[in-house]
Amino acid sequence: MNTIESIIIAIVEGITEYLPISSTGHMIIAEHLLKVEPTNFTKLFTIAIQLGAIFSVVVLYWKKFVEFKNWQFYAKLAVAVVPALALGKLFSDKIDELLESPLTVAITMLLGGFVLLVIDNVFKNNTIDKEENISFGKALMIGLWQCVAMIPGVSRSAASIIGGMQQKLTRSLAAEFSFFLAMPTMAAATGYSLFLKHWNENGVEQKGYELIMNSKENLHAFLIGNVVAFVVAMLAIKFFIGFLQKHGFRLFGWYRIIVGIVLLVLLWTGYLK
Repeated sequence: MNTIESIIIAIVEGITEYLPISSTGHMIIAEHLLKVEPTNFTKLFTIAIQLGAIFSVVVLYWKKFVEFKNWQFYAKLAVAVVPALALGKLFSDKIDELLESPLTVAITMLLGGFVLLVIDNVFKNNTIDKEENISFGKALMIGLWQCVAMIPGVSRSAASIIGGMQQKLTRSLAAEFSFFLAMPTMAAATGYSLFLKHWNENGVEQKGYELIMNSKENLHAFLIGNVVAFVVAMLAIKFFIGFLQKHGFRLFGWYRIIVGIVLLVLLWTGYLK
């Protein structure tokens, strides 16, 4: 992966990470369209590029994250992230296999689009509009919903927001809690991929950070990609909250349906393999 490819994929990550359209799905498609060689590093990059997006939430909501007296806020996030940690550990290898499948992305993009078309009407009388009113039970349920996004093409943002709305959170609060929950979830996934997971590189077991340090090209791609993802994700979050409050999810639903159909056509014609 060269610098230009890493910048393009990072822009895709920054735009899509917090929108309900699947960042992983878009990055998989971007890599295929750019004809990026599917190596262990490109798989790692797809996960580790989330670091930049994580820090964008910290910067935008820094007052919330330094409010240490509100210990329940951190406890709720800890409870909500447990399902993803457990299932992510159990199905890590299977998830890696799915990361190579544009067909999986096409199908889940299409199906997810139909869900977003109706979601505003299904949950239109929600009343919980403050974080302190989210119980630990509700936080756990949102965390369980988030696990659906382990399937590439299923948006983590959409899954956790829908989970929040199913637990009676308003659209804007569900979106904000989804942003907060992204912090420990993505940090855990990235940390596992960088420091705990063993990657088989030409018959040699290596940690993720060793893959990054294997070459200057890998290191540059990783660093530049995360910086770009950080900047773009900040802009995307600001746009999304305002848009969601005014217009809801329908536009994102139609977008997913169109992209899903286009991907199926590209796969059918052999342009994507």
